[in-house]
Amino acid sequence: MFNKNIKLVIAALLLATAVWQFTEGNIGNGIFLLLIIGLVILLYFKNEYIIMAFLQLRKQNFDGANKWLDKIKNPESALVKKQQGYYNYLKGLMLSQTNLTLAEKHLKKAVELGLSMDQDMAMVKLNLAGIAMSKNRKMEAEKLLAEAKKLDKHGMLKDQIKMMKDQMKKGPQVQMRRY
Repeated sequence: MFNKNIKLVIAALLLATAVWQFTEGNIGNGIFLLLIIGLVILLYFKNEYIIMAFLQLRKQNFDGANKWLDKIKNPESALVKKQQGYYNYLKGLMLSQTNLTLAEKHLKKAVELGLSMDQDMAMVKLNLAGIAMSKNRKMEAEKLLAEAKKLDKHGMLKDQIKMMKDQMKKGPQVQMRRY
């Protein structure tokens, strides 16, 4: 909605107004303005479009999530570093359905920028391992799976990691035809 710098300016102006309200004896107005400042600061660190995209993903609505992400015109200047990581993470998830090369680019950028939660990073590494495996880069896939397993402290991706390791053991499926 607003650039990250505009959000900081709005918070500063609201803070000045809150201080003025406190000095005038309007304690209720000052407290209300402090709550609004808290909301603005929250939206500085958690972009509203990324939140909406996550909510759409929760409903398995990939088109809706992609529409919310497309509303972010220039992620490098509009988002803080961690938000850029999540933006690339979500873009990579969307693109993994259609374009693996572009998805890999976005997911690697998400790893480079960093994510707040280890579970999210484990999911990125798992997706990158799947892409590497589909491109016959077995060593890279094994390394990424090991990293994903280490990051998955709660065991939420245990089954997916095991399934991917089993697929790697089987190797490429070559079907022979009999004539």
